[in-house]
Amino acid sequence: MLKPRQPVPALDVPLVGGGRWVLADQQPDKFSLVVFYRGVHCPMCRAHITELDGLIDQFAEVGVDRVLAVSGDDVGRAQRAVEEWDITRVPVGYGLGSESMQAWGLHRSKAIKEGQPNEFNEPGLFLVRPDGTLYAAVQTTMPFLRPHLDEVVETVRWINENDYPARGEL
Repeated sequence: MLKPRQPVPALDVPLVGGGRWVLADQQPDKFSLVVFYRGVHCPMCRAHITELDGLIDQFAEVGVDRVLAVSGDDVGRAQRAVEEWDITRVPVGYGLGSESMQAWGLHRSKAIKEGQPNEFNEPGLFLVRPDGTLYAAVQTTMPFLRPHLDEVVETVRWINENDYPARGEL
């Protein structure tokens, strides 16, 4: 289990459109935000990542200026997500492997419907400090019960204004 104030696992994934997103190379003002999504097959992910794409400026205003949406989808499925969901601002990573899913503590599921990969991760949202330590995380075991991203923006604003420490470290 990942604990706040402790280092998060390495994350190095290819991006739709080229290049790589390497967590260790990010130099955020306050936080990097990593949003793990289930894949292009998930309509709840579509809504969540589309909302994230629309809030990128608000996140940057509160110091969350390094953002990634990533799944275990292959490049073709990830490209479909970007195109079909009209994602224009959030970098979208792909190819997350089972070992990385486990290292991040993500729940994993098997396909139950046509169009789903044999195995995929369930959602997770991680705020990571510039030093690579976990500040906060929200993970779910299914596509539901995700945080509202506009509320995450306001929470980060409050955290910054009140110098609130990471909690859950024990």
